Amino acid sequence: MSIPKITFIGAGSVVFTQGLLADLFAFDELKTAHIALHDIDSERLSTAHAAAHLIADELGARPEISSHPDRREALAGADFVINMVQIGMGEATRVDFEIPARYGLRQTIGDTLGIGGIFRALRTFPFLKELGQDIAEICPDAWLLNYTNPMAMNVQYLSRATGLTKVVGLCHSVYWTMRGLADLVKVPYEEVTYQAAGVNHQAWLLRFEHQGSDLYPRLDALIAGDEQLRRRVRVDMYRRLGYYPTETSEHSSEYVPWYLHHDSEIDRLRLPIGEYLRTVRENVDAYERTREALACGAPIEVEGTMEYAPQIIHSIVSGTPRTVYGNVPNRGLIQNLSPDGVVEVPCLVDSSGIQPTRIGALPPQLAALNRTYLSANDLVVRAAMEDEPRHIRHAAMIDPATAAALTVEQIWRLCDDMVQAHSASLQPGLRTVIGS
Repeated sequence: MSIPKITFIGAGSVVFTQGLLADLFAFDELKTAHIALHDIDSERLSTAHAAAHLIADELGARPEISSHPDRREALAGADFVINMVQIGMGEATRVDFEIPARYGLRQTIGDTLGIGGIFRALRTFPFLKELGQDIAEICPDAWLLNYTNPMAMNVQYLSRATGLTKVVGLCHSVYWTMRGLADLVKVPYEEVTYQAAGVNHQAWLLRFEHQGSDLYPRLDALIAGDEQLRRRVRVDMYRRLGYYPTETSEHSSEYVPWYLHHDSEIDRLRLPIGEYLRTVRENVDAYERTREALACGAPIEVEGTMEYAPQIIHSIVSGTPRTVYGNVPNRGLIQNLSPDGVVEVPCLVDSSGIQPTRIGALPPQLAALNRTYLSANDLVVRAAMEDEPRHIRHAAMIDPATAAALTVEQIWRLCDDMVQAHSASLQPGLRTVIGS
């Protein structure tokens, strides 16, 4: 590959775009890449364009940078497509929290599973179908690198609805979990050997070693001696399940029935209800600061983020082999999970592309939790693929945190309220209010 073209879909997520660009331009082979920015918000697109030029200058890069209100124009000739669109932005997220809260349903992040994850997926699917069709027509050989949540549902839908095969979902949870654990056990991250697998935001640390020695006993000793460590959901899950989860406590609490429905557990484990609404506000504030800084010529932050997309692009372009964690259709990679589901596994990346690692079987207690997660995902994808609104309710019924908090009658009424609130973003066949 000569000079790659990298298309950013949803480039108006300016803060995230900045981090990705800083990562890309840190590689010599990518300093002259063509960066094509697309967003439907003209002001955000203009801000992203200005930020891209500033970051390139700061890092001594000389890329071609273009901005495109038209998505198809941005995709023309693309070798890589990075998707980070959020359909509905902050207002839709507010709805995802406020309506369930009226029913007494608590959420912390609401972007992966549960009511928030279900409806974030359903309003994203129509966009993903159009994007997939455009890629298949305009740049069929491009790799689609997806950051948009709910990760596993979106990748499963993309694979089924568009037929694209060069799709991988990317999340930084495994990487940052391992950085945090390495610091905790006081071993340099570069010296830690590990393997994780499962599903996005609910994968498991299967191997955790330093120079051939298991680090789990050292972690156990630290937990036993630190009451504050024991006041974390992921530590509580690790103590009971035997393997450390690869996502934060806020996320992890939403995918099981044990925590959010109980006031005592919320207090014991210090769970911040509605946390993501604060994150949304912080993201808006960060965007405004960037926009104002660019307008007056002030410097902006130009720091790398160690995200996987730039590493993947560099490996494919340069042939440099590396391992990243990706979300891909299972197809036997984890043998005791559904072959149709999307799993998170280590992937080797080099000039030939992305090759997922076959894991074998997960420990049975971990697979049991992952199967519930994947079953909910499958029903959401089926709702869209089959135009079957009842499957939305079925997915909510089997979601662990929702089922722990609400009666079936409440779940169906809640889904009706959510369908009405998000109706404009849903495919027509799913806008039906069913009643109980």
